Amino acid sequence: MTDDVLFDVEGQVATITLNRPKKLNAITPAMADAVVAAAKECNDSDRVRCVILTGAGDRAFCAGSDIAELDSYDTPWQFRNRPDYCDAIRALLKPSIAAINGYAFGGGLETAMSCDIRIAADTASFAAPEIKLGWIGGGGMATYLAHSAGASNAAMMMMTGDPIDAERARDWHLISEVVPAADLMDRARAIAETIASRAPIAAETAKLNLKAAFTVPLEKAIEYERDLQTICFATEDAAEGRAAFKEKRQAMFRRR
Repeated sequence: MTDDVLFDVEGQVATITLNRPKKLNAITPAMADAVVAAAKECNDSDRVRCVILTGAGDRAFCAGSDIAELDSYDTPWQFRNRPDYCDAIRALLKPSIAAINGYAFGGGLETAMSCDIRIAADTASFAAPEIKLGWIGGGGMATYLAHSAGASNAAMMMMTGDPIDAERARDWHLISEVVPAADLMDRARAIAETIASRAPIAAETAKLNLKAAFTVPLEKAIEYERDLQTICFATEDAAEGRAAFKEKRQAMFRRR
């Protein structure tokens, strides 16, 4: 672990904070390892039901990989097979929220797009600037931008490298909400606590279901959804939900 990545669990919500504000929270190899470890801890914990990812300071969510560190890889193949922080966020079993407090550039944008829900401060901005340095993103940039913003807007971002502001990012469906910067973490926390109060197995299967919606043909996706519904229906939590509804009380879900 490293002091440049903070990990905290409060109640049923974990928060991963990229903590290198003087460098715009650009991620070093040690930070990538720490994000991988934090994600694994979230997956292994029955207590954690939702994860918030954010950046320290008021300037940046994450400016992507630290460019100065990239020459430390001996070969392009070693770079290709490095532990990837975007992969770690995508591998989260629990629902995840990106609280985007500033620049989300390059790998930082990919990291945000790897989360299930994205909200942003009104001061945030978004860019795929790799083309300005001679390469392209490799953490899902094209796939996520094309699915969220559409082919033309994705091409605009990837081929110019120029940033867009939070309002345009919302218009292009990269994010769900824009809030005042001072309210960002409170809003992220409120969403996370709402999700944490729901049946956790159902929330995790909903996440699987949404992934399938993008990768599986329609009829197979609906068949998969029905299977996931049946799995959820057989859980103790579903029985508790039905009982609580009949008894007009709050359900107490236990991830069983």
